[in-house]
This record gives sequence, structure tokens and C-alpha cells, in this order.
Amino acid sequence: MAEFGAMRAVVQRVSSASVTVDGKVVGAIDEPGLLVLVGVTHSDGPAEAARLAGKLWGLRILHGEKSCSDIGAPLLVISQFTLYGDARKGRRPTWQSAAPGPVAEPLVDAVVAELRAQGARVETGVFGADMKVSLVNDGPITLVLDVPGV
Repeated sequence: MAEFGAMRAVVQRVSSASVTVDGKVVGAIDEPGLLVLVGVTHSDGPAEAARLAGKLWGLRILHGEKSCSDIGAPLLVISQFTLYGDARKGRRPTWQSAAPGPVAEPLVDAVVAELRAQGARVETGVFGADMKVSLVNDGPITLVLDVPGV
């Protein structure tokens, strides 16, 4: 895994996925696509968000080594600050490497906006909410992506 200082995503190839807030489904994909958990750190900016979106759109992990851009597959993008949890010392993780909400939220939104600008169908969770995520992992295939700064 890369050093802290890169926008991070956990990407799962799914048959379907959904996210629920307060008992209500707020985002769902009902066909093969990608579930993407996005974490932001302090040094991330719009350039990292654009690079991550491009990487996600072109990532060839769907069946037949296809990407979402190849077949128009949907993505469910969910903010996940805990991707920057650090539990190397003790038993309680620290979240010091995670960017605070006012920094992270616009960058997660920028990833979604850039994906949509490239033609992607994107569903989302609700930033900062207590979310319940359900998925059928296909493969299973799960990757951790670190998109370094410039």
C-alpha cells in the first residue's frame, strides 16, 4: 500500500450493491458494476480527484477484462474516511490522516462529477451519514487504489 498522501479507493466488482440511510435506499446499482469506497487525505485536491475518476472509469476488472467505460457499467461511490485509519499502534485506530469533512466532501463530489462528465452512471451514498452498504461481490474482486499527488 502506498504511503499516506494519496487519494485512496477500495474498488469491488459487484453484481449489485446498495446503500441505505435511515432505512431508505439512497443509492443502488442492480447490474454488474463497481462499488467504490473513497477516502481523502489532507494533501488531496482536485487533480487527485480527476485522476481517481479516470482510473475508475477505465479500470479493466469487469468480466472479459472490460471497464465501466467499455460497457457503460454503473458505479456506486461512497465516501469512507476510515480508509485512512491507522492501527499500527495499540488497538484503537487514529483518523489523523483522514481529511476533515469540509475538505473531503467536495473532493468526493469532484470524483463523482468527473465520472459523470466522462459519461458514467453514478449512484452515491450520503456524505457523513451512518450508511448501511449491501453488495454481492463478483469474483470476488477487490482492489485498493492509491492515486498519488502530482
